[in-house]
Amino acid sequence: MKSSHQIELTAGVFLLLAVAALIFLALHATDRGVVSGESYELQAGFSNVGGLKPRATVSMGGVAIGMVEAIDLDPETFEAKVTMRISSEYDNLPEDTSASILTSGILGDQYIGLEPGGSPEVLADGDRILITSSAMVLEQLIGRYMFNSDSEGEE
Repeated sequence: MKSSHQIELTAGVFLLLAVAALIFLALHATDRGVVSGESYELQAGFSNVGGLKPRATVSMGGVAIGMVEAIDLDPETFEAKVTMRISSEYDNLPEDTSASILTSGILGDQYIGLEPGGSPEVLADGDRILITSSAMVLEQLIGRYMFNSDSEGEE
């Protein structure tokens, strides 16, 4: 029969290994962002960001190329100023690239979708995307649909 110290030591080692495994899984399961190497910063102004949050994905053509770093309110224009961190692998975005706040699925998370333009000039670190499309708010869409359907029925 083993001594009680050996059983307690074995149980303690097993518990430490289990805690280490949980910490390892937690660190690898969480989204650490798509930007891991060199990157540059872009900004865009939106009248409504909806449920967009920092660390949201910035994608182009369905491919994640960056993430939202910060969302602030511009005190001069009273627009939401979104700062994005884009991987330097994609440092040739045309100057007339547009940014839209989109939703994955009907009620999914919001992300920023970039659409490239045709300008030969490229965006550089710290530049601002001028062509933006704000988030669609579900309540506003329902309200528009209801008011449009009422006015169509009266005609």
